[in-house]
Amino acid sequence: MENLFRTYGRLLEATDLSFTRYLYPKINWENRLIVIKGAKGVGKTTMILQHIKRSFPKPETALYVSLDNIWFANHSLTELVEYHYTHGGTHLFMDEVHKYKNWQQEVKNIYDSYPDYHLVLTGSSMLKINEHLTADLSRRYRGYTMEGLSFREYLQLEGVASLDVISFEDILKNHFTLASQITSKVKVLLYFERYLRTGFYPFYRDEGDGFFDRLQQTIENIVSEEIPSVGKIEYDSVYKAKQFLGILAETTPYTLNISSMCNVMQTSRNNALKLIDLLDSAALIRRLYAESSGVKMLVKPEKILFANTNLMYALSGKADAGTVRETFLASQLAPFHRLAMPQQGDLQVDDKWLFEVGGKKKKFSQIKGIEDSFVVSDDLEIGYGNKIPLWLFGLMY
Repeated sequence: MENLFRTYGRLLEATDLSFTRYLYPKINWENRLIVIKGAKGVGKTTMILQHIKRSFPKPETALYVSLDNIWFANHSLTELVEYHYTHGGTHLFMDEVHKYKNWQQEVKNIYDSYPDYHLVLTGSSMLKINEHLTADLSRRYRGYTMEGLSFREYLQLEGVASLDVISFEDILKNHFTLASQITSKVKVLLYFERYLRTGFYPFYRDEGDGFFDRLQQTIENIVSEEIPSVGKIEYDSVYKAKQFLGILAETTPYTLNISSMCNVMQTSRNNALKLIDLLDSAALIRRLYAESSGVKMLVKPEKILFANTNLMYALSGKADAGTVRETFLASQLAPFHRLAMPQQGDLQVDDKWLFEVGGKKKKFSQIKGIEDSFVVSDDLEIGYGNKIPLWLFGLMY
């Protein structure tokens, strides 16, 4: 147990407070049970260590542990809590909760047995918390999901500019004024190009030229460890998940032909759809359905994109420009809006707004005459009318 406390102290000492993710002020840290989900590498661990460093004058009253630590091979979470609580502890922050067997039951027992003890859990974006916690406890926890860096956060982290969050509606109505004000101070296109390649995961600052190697390792960890630990699949499915990501990386854009995919991967339709669902839940890919789609697991998605543009560059080297644009726009809109693949245009948002995505010279011909339709253009600093610069959608969180 001494090693757990020593590791905690070392990590806390090394934690930098100069930059905080968008989610931090949105969390009600007073809640007794908090669950923070998110893809591996987006900064969950750093955020909770920052909270401890800021909020606990006596850091020993809090404790951070990763539940994949070897100590838990022969000891229980309950054993740790009893020791910490009886020695004055009030808050336990648990990382990688999905790596700990039967975490749900122990968390419930701890919650019920220590009524003045606070628990904060972080885990894979795949965790379906409501399915794991009892109905009684599910009413008491507060859940949050952390996305990767937005372009706005990237500019702040790089020390380029500290910009306010801009709402989706404000972008649609006032994009000319907003873009004019920002581009008069910042060369956004230079930084936007860098962001698309390496800016989604905060660890890019630590890795330098090794960023793609680190990201490939992260992908390997998600497919080989996180998906099996949460999705309960066999090794053969892990191999097929890697195979599918390879196919997706080489096919741009990927309009799904489920029969062709099943033939290449030598698997059934049901297994293929389950695999796609798991990869989507793991924040590696994003499914786009037709506007009229019903229950997702029973319907074939019309198009599949990577979850963010950094994944594309890590797996394919040279990514298709058109798919990069669509992938970026979807990654910024999906956390807060409902997306679909329309019959005309590239992306439909909340069953209302229609977007055609392209380069600087993109015209309106494909969406001409359609109400609430817009062209979203890359390589464009300032738009006009219903033509909006792509980079502006990176300022929404």
